[in-house]
Amino acid sequence: MLDYKIFDLEQVTLQSGATLRDAKLAYKTYGTLNADKSNVIVYPTWYSGQHYDNEWLIGEGMALDPQKYFIIIPNMFGNGLSSSPSNTPPPYDRARFPHVTFYDNVVAQQRLVTEEFGIEKIALVTGWSMGAGQTYQWGVSYPEMVERIFPFCGSAKTSLHNIVFLEGVKVAIQTDVAWQEGWYEQQPNKGLRAVGRVYAGWGLSQAFYRQKVYLQMGYSSLEDFLVAFWEGFFLRKDANNLLAMLWTWQNGNIGNTPGFEGNFERALAAIKAKATVMPGETDLYFPPEDNEYEVKQMPNAEFIAIPSIWGHFAGGGINSVDTEFIDRNIKELLAR
Repeated sequence: MLDYKIFDLEQVTLQSGATLRDAKLAYKTYGTLNADKSNVIVYPTWYSGQHYDNEWLIGEGMALDPQKYFIIIPNMFGNGLSSSPSNTPPPYDRARFPHVTFYDNVVAQQRLVTEEFGIEKIALVTGWSMGAGQTYQWGVSYPEMVERIFPFCGSAKTSLHNIVFLEGVKVAIQTDVAWQEGWYEQQPNKGLRAVGRVYAGWGLSQAFYRQKVYLQMGYSSLEDFLVAFWEGFFLRKDANNLLAMLWTWQNGNIGNTPGFEGNFERALAAIKAKATVMPGETDLYFPPEDNEYEVKQMPNAEFIAIPSIWGHFAGGGINSVDTEFIDRNIKELLAR
């Protein structure tokens, strides 16, 4: 039994100019929509993550409490549940899957929210990593609809340094002979293992490794952590799906929203929502200074960093201290 539903988008014309026919948006809801439809939270997924990977931030007594809020987790295009290289029929299957932007994702999500549920206002949009990118996009694309945004460990525009990191991820897959230009019959597992090794040095901070926190997590050695955690994580993924989402990530920029002509600062200034922008202090992908710049351009935003040595994964729900810090600050934003 599937634990999620499918919203049929039918025909979707993307920013790239391609048309995704019979497009699907997978989603899961938590809680009950109240009578005036004022208790809505949208919580998009992240790079390779699916809805169940977001559930660590949902629970009774937490900010995202399903006893109080109606929480919608839309799965990002390319993640294997919504339309993706791995589940789209020819001719747009596998290596031919079209390029999708954050804007494309959020347009589809807004259709779900309005057409399926008749929702006109969203109390909060929040998300981690690429989920944060979609959170910013919601604020830009639908400023009259979104009351609050809480992007954490992510950015409104992918930095050049981040793009360079992702080139390493991309080439790790593409140099595996089994990849076959995306037309593989079996997953390029050597490439996926290499992706895990690339990620291992970037997802967590220098201090995390210096203090050997992986031993506290139950791994017996550094090599055990690299194989069991990192290689194991990516071996469960589809290579073309990863590459499709990687393109979305590399090309993240709310300035490319229609009407802004690439002007990043003007797009930030158009976000009317009350906002808390929360980086991890030691995040190597999305360093705090990038978010500090963004907040200066936003009219109703505050900047709060997570004091953590967990790098990007301060926002991943792996350790309780950082989770409690994030949850407490979401509660404070919801109270504003």
